[in-house]
Amino acid sequence: MKIKGLKQLSGALEKAGRGSFRKKAAEWLEQEGLDFLDLVRQEIMQAGSVDTGLLLRSFRRGADRNIWTMESGGLSLEIGTELDYASFVNDGHWMGGKEGVRWIPGRWQGGRFQYDPGSSKGMALKRQWIKGTGYWEHALYIFERLFEKRLDERLQTWLDSL
Repeated sequence: MKIKGLKQLSGALEKAGRGSFRKKAAEWLEQEGLDFLDLVRQEIMQAGSVDTGLLLRSFRRGADRNIWTMESGGLSLEIGTELDYASFVNDGHWMGGKEGVRWIPGRWQGGRFQYDPGSSKGMALKRQWIKGTGYWEHALYIFERLFEKRLDERLQTWLDSL
């Protein structure tokens, strides 16, 4: 039996095994990670979860207090943020003291409250549940569908180039 192109395929697979495929795959995976971070930021903005912008900026490669791990050999990519309140914004949280009402000294300036520990004025916060926005799950849902399609396309492109 003779298989046409087997010699070329064998040579291409051997070349891919020596590192060029692995390098291309690592570069592609890194770009996919950056695309996911873009989706997370878009979902944060769409959910209206932007106040100071710290959470939004924490989902960026190289940003302070974020997580970005990439292992080229094992093709592993880990992204996220180390901001403590990121999960509260995503999942929801209780606000206010356990006693039912919590006094915060300060004053209102425009539409924002300014904390001032020496002030005799302030506001009383009643304990309430703040619903999470689910920005992470929304971004992940979108990304999983995009990633599957992109991976199929990328693998086909790589196979066609062999």
